Amino acid sequence: MTVKEALQWGRQVLQMTGQGVQEAGRDVQVLLGHVLGVERSALYAHPERELTDRELQHLTTLLERRRRGEPVAYLLGHKEFFGLDLLVDRRVLIPRPETELLVEAVLTEARSRLGRGEVPLIADIGTGSGAIAVALAVNESRLPYLYACDSSAAALEVARLNCERHGVSGRVRLLQGDLVQPLPEPVDLLAANLPYVGLEEREQLAPDVRDFEPPEALFAGPRGLALLERLLLQLRERPVLKERAKVFLEIGYQQREALEAFARQLWPSLQVACQRDYAGQERLLILSF
Repeated sequence: MTVKEALQWGRQVLQMTGQGVQEAGRDVQVLLGHVLGVERSALYAHPERELTDRELQHLTTLLERRRRGEPVAYLLGHKEFFGLDLLVDRRVLIPRPETELLVEAVLTEARSRLGRGEVPLIADIGTGSGAIAVALAVNESRLPYLYACDSSAAALEVARLNCERHGVSGRVRLLQGDLVQPLPEPVDLLAANLPYVGLEEREQLAPDVRDFEPPEALFAGPRGLALLERLLLQLRERPVLKERAKVFLEIGYQQREALEAFARQLWPSLQVACQRDYAGQERLLILSF
């Protein structure tokens, strides 16, 4: 089978599962490029190239897994985030483009403080694959170290691999435990992309998200607020924030009012701001203490 024939066949296989022409075409290009170890553009430069038996078997296996709904990122074993190629598998949530907004906001605040001669200490709570922590460490070398916490030992193993992959193992300190409890010292900036999907929303999720990504990294109670509210309670009860600290929370698009009201009950004079994502949804809640 040639590259051209494999692309046509693979697209037809995926379309039979209900995928649209564009999505099926994109997916088979990505998968075939992965099998052959080439960029997608190279597939069209040599359409006559014959696949070996091993390559065809590998492609067939990947197409079958994709046909059953498994996300492409898990099939490839990696995902791009903030310009970095991160390892991902079913132990961790696949990083989303929306979370890049959180990284940008934390970097902006960190650089502002660095510009004033301060060296902010940062913690990433619920680090998962380590996407946020690694992106921060790679993009701001003036940060001597930062913390990345997760309750899952399996997720922290993926985060460790990503730290090694991008040369920041010495600067990202991985800690296992419940939310902020593992932090050994107060921090200036705290970032958290915690689960915020409500159990009542489960059937609204795309099948490749609902059926394959780890549920503990997606769901947080009936309305999706359980972990975010518990994080705020821990911040109120434990001395983990320095004076003038800021907290950056990725939230669901309908959660701002409830979370802001909850936070103001804990800190009546709190300053609260919100940023919208690329789709115009309220996505990033910023609490200034």
